[in-house]
Amino acid sequence: MKINNKTVGLIILCLSLGLSISAQQGEVKVSQDSDIDKLLEYKKDIKTSKTYTIQVYNSTDPDKAKREKSNFLNSYSEWKVEIVWNTPNYKVWVGNFATRLEADRAWAKIRKKYMNANVIQPRLDK
Repeated sequence: MKINNKTVGLIILCLSLGLSISAQQGEVKVSQDSDIDKLLEYKKDIKTSKTYTIQVYNSTDPDKAKREKSNFLNSYSEWKVEIVWNTPNYKVWVGNFATRLEADRAWAKIRKKYMNANVIQPRLDK
């Protein structure tokens, strides 16, 4: 096989191009409108308004609801507990969970002692 000058030149050219290829490095600068920050804050407010809670008790007697709230806090102190009055019932609600998964995990612990506990997504009447 005979190698001519054109073939040698082509091989040298291919090798030199292959050696000179390298990855590019760069810097990205992001500039955004200040309204985007406002929208993100608004989205956080909306997200926190649609939360899940766990109802552990329901009664027409406010004193029984207060007692049950105290009993619950003695057993489980890691969640916020509140009594909500919804005519004619007093309800003991636990937690303010951002996702259903968080609420279900807490419910799995709570239902050992409160078998009638339910995960709910309360309506916010504003």
